[in-house]
Amino acid sequence: MRTSITTNSRENYTRGGELQELLQKRIVLLDGAMGTMIQRLRLGEAQYRGERFRDWGHDLQGNNDVLSLSQPQLIADIHDSYLAAGADIIETNTFGATRIAQEDYGMAELADAMNRAAAEVALRSARRHASADRPRFVAGAIGPTPKTASISPDVNDPGARNVDFEQLRSAYYEQARALGEAGVDLFLVETIFDTLNAKAALFAIDEWFEASGERLPLIISGTVTDASGRILSGQTVPAFWASVRHARPLAVGLNCALGAALMRPYLQELARVASDTYISCYPNAGLPNPMSDTGFDETPEITSRLLHEFAAEGLVNLVGGCCGTTPEHIAAIGGALHAQRPRLLQRSGAFYAAVE
Repeated sequence: MRTSITTNSRENYTRGGELQELLQKRIVLLDGAMGTMIQRLRLGEAQYRGERFRDWGHDLQGNNDVLSLSQPQLIADIHDSYLAAGADIIETNTFGATRIAQEDYGMAELADAMNRAAAEVALRSARRHASADRPRFVAGAIGPTPKTASISPDVNDPGARNVDFEQLRSAYYEQARALGEAGVDLFLVETIFDTLNAKAALFAIDEWFEASGERLPLIISGTVTDASGRILSGQTVPAFWASVRHARPLAVGLNCALGAALMRPYLQELARVASDTYISCYPNAGLPNPMSDTGFDETPEITSRLLHEFAAEGLVNLVGGCCGTTPEHIAAIGGALHAQRPRLLQRSGAFYAAVE
């Protein structure tokens, strides 16, 4: 059953329409890095555990997803900081909240609860900051798992796999169902480095759409890992789009791995081939820099200037930040893009085509 935070499936259809209308008016602002903000807090093992998991039999430090259960106010504070910085969309703290990822902490059976709790925390923050003329949206974040269906974990056995499609589909279905029933406004399948993993997630999301009778907006975001212009499992950007366009996403884009400067040619390529779909972009804050407060080398001024150039070139509809970005980055990006027009589609209505 859906929680009391939202009322029924019709509300999600309406909010999907609101998001589509907003995308047609202006560039929409995503939030920044959750992990970076958690790292800033320098939490110890006891803080990750909280009272609820004080006697848990595995180490939990570094399991950011459990904080939605053990320290929900910390997560709410991070959401609030991004919303105060101007984010239109915040992501749930569920990047690794699948049972496959949570096996590392002995918490596979808590994956459902993590997703529901994270969605409720994010929704409360979003509704608190929303107004009649400034809606806010919550994206159910669905990240990659530590196990990959396309790449061997054993360099001596290229054919070896430690997960299969059905295991991935089942784990992603559990996550999509929990996020959807908790009331998120859209799904965001992000940081895709293995397209087969992503296809399992998309299959599972579509299964939940069929089972629930709902169809929420969907954003798909891949990760180009280096100057080869390919995601880790070997696909070029056009090949990646060809592999996922059947899901009819509201938007497709790139995030993580690269800073904006290095991401530009691949974003240009994606905008060219996905001409009838909104384009999202949320890069890292440049390259890793252990001497920086955020662990990355780009200041808010640098990142916002680069994303302003993307907007001026007509490349983007949604922008935000990934690793190393902070509320200061998001505020600067919002300011830099305030007067920029969104990228025009050759044919609009990707979301409506999916629900008709």
